[in-house]
Amino acid sequence: MDIRIHPSPLSGTVSAVPSKSDAHRLLICAALSHEPTSIFIGGLNEDILATMGCLRNMGAMIEKSPDDENIWMVSPVWDCIQDSPVLNCLESGSTLRFLLPVVASICKTPLLTGAGRLPDRPIFPLQEQMEAHGCGFSAPKLPFTLQGILKSGLYELRGDISSQFFSGLLFALPLLDGDSEIRILSSLESSAYIDMTVNALSKFGIRIDRFSGGYRICGGQLYQSPGFVRTEGDWSGASFFLTAGAIGKPVSLTGLSLKSVQPDRSIISLLQRFGAEVQMTHEKIDVFPGTFNGIDMDASEYPDIIPILAIVACRANGETIIRNALRLKLKESDRLTAISDCITQLGGKVRLTSDGMVIAGNGCLNGGEVDGFFDHRIVMSAAIASILCKTQVIIHGAEAVRKSYPNFFADFRKLGGKYDVL
Repeated sequence: MDIRIHPSPLSGTVSAVPSKSDAHRLLICAALSHEPTSIFIGGLNEDILATMGCLRNMGAMIEKSPDDENIWMVSPVWDCIQDSPVLNCLESGSTLRFLLPVVASICKTPLLTGAGRLPDRPIFPLQEQMEAHGCGFSAPKLPFTLQGILKSGLYELRGDISSQFFSGLLFALPLLDGDSEIRILSSLESSAYIDMTVNALSKFGIRIDRFSGGYRICGGQLYQSPGFVRTEGDWSGASFFLTAGAIGKPVSLTGLSLKSVQPDRSIISLLQRFGAEVQMTHEKIDVFPGTFNGIDMDASEYPDIIPILAIVACRANGETIIRNALRLKLKESDRLTAISDCITQLGGKVRLTSDGMVIAGNGCLNGGEVDGFFDHRIVMSAAIASILCKTQVIIHGAEAVRKSYPNFFADFRKLGGKYDVL
């Protein structure tokens, strides 16, 4: 699907969509509990559906509540556990990396597969550690079959490749006989995503002990259902319309927790550093434009919001330097190349560096035709960039938003955005 956007400022109020990061975690914990759990999700996307599908194939029952379409009832895997389930992770890296150690802990010969760039996204460090603890892989990348039940023990992982490796092990290791330890071999990046996992586990009675060098996990723990849990609003999805308020006219977002440990909550402080004005209450967050100047930022803790922050940098005066962003090359697209191409095609000035990019902002963009790179965050960033453009913007592959924010363009229109489907 191609979209043609006619530049106009956005203004008004929208509600945050549910956090897929939080939903993944709550669904997995619920499926591993010994009693049913009801989860308020409030809207689905392709990645959440991928996790639901995999958990169902492992033996969980996941059904929509007859009383509320936003509530999903999850019955655990244990009563109907499958020896050889097929787990199609679609294009969801979280689904694959979270469930890989879990399914290896409770199923004998599962088959895992995926689509898009997922087979090429790195899992080797996690695979290597799982192989050292009793689990065999039939191939080095998807699709593959696992053999052998995962064992407890000492796991060692670098901290600068993917926090999802740690999260996957933290879900699985409490289930095993014997205690385990995960040691971090380098500086830990995106640590707040692991905090999200630990937070979800604590809601289900699982204890994780953090120490200076890693995590200690007692084996033989039981997941205990809290009965009902609510998925948080998504700070990552909200970042696009919060940015719209910063670079155009005021925009308000509801449904976001100010106490959230989601790393993309950093969008607020980063917009303020650029020069935006922000007002926050428990009910809503209001963002207003201000006088913008370029900043220097470290992308290691919030890689998912770098594409939209690159658009903010186009609005700012002077250079914005983005460092420690190499992991963006391993996402749904090579996001460093993708966002650089997007900005260039729209008339902006950007150059790639050894670990990120430098953007020379001047307050506006020209407009033009851009490739969405089959990447939801690139498509949504390009749509928000249209606010800065003098002429229309055409985005190819706009359907990619289904991965995380299926109603993005409906909310875009609600705030005054003007577009045609070509």
